[in-house]
Amino acid sequence: MLTFAFLTATGIVLLDQGSKWLALTWLSQTERLPLLGDLIGLQLAFNPGAALSLGSGVTWLYTAVGVVAMVALPLMATRVQTGGLAIALGLIWGGAAGNLVDRLFAPPGFGRGHVTDFLAYGDLFIGNLADVALAVGIAAAAVLRWRSDRRRSQ
Repeated sequence: MLTFAFLTATGIVLLDQGSKWLALTWLSQTERLPLLGDLIGLQLAFNPGAALSLGSGVTWLYTAVGVVAMVALPLMATRVQTGGLAIALGLIWGGAAGNLVDRLFAPPGFGRGHVTDFLAYGDLFIGNLADVALAVGIAAAAVLRWRSDRRRSQ
């Protein structure tokens, strides 16, 4: 199952970093390109914090958490028993890795880099594909775990 998780994570990192490169090349921080009216659009942003720019003053902490995740998630993947859970874990691993690449190598400096965001959800927030992978992976893992626990209790 480690292979499934690793391949999923690798695919997510490649998609995430490729989409961020396209966003840096083609998008603007001042203009939003609407995709679904005002609901979803494309606009370049740089996030020093976590979701919703929380903790923007402690970017180094998110880098440290990302590094720990890069050790913990592969170890967890060696213990996964199902393909679905391996893929969910791979989504989480890939999302965490995609944003960690930005934290390590994007301006303003090593370990303090701002994450490149470009998926604008109305006026709520702007995210990226790594964020989507993290959210989908966490939700999928929770549902799969809940279903597994339910089956065991019957």
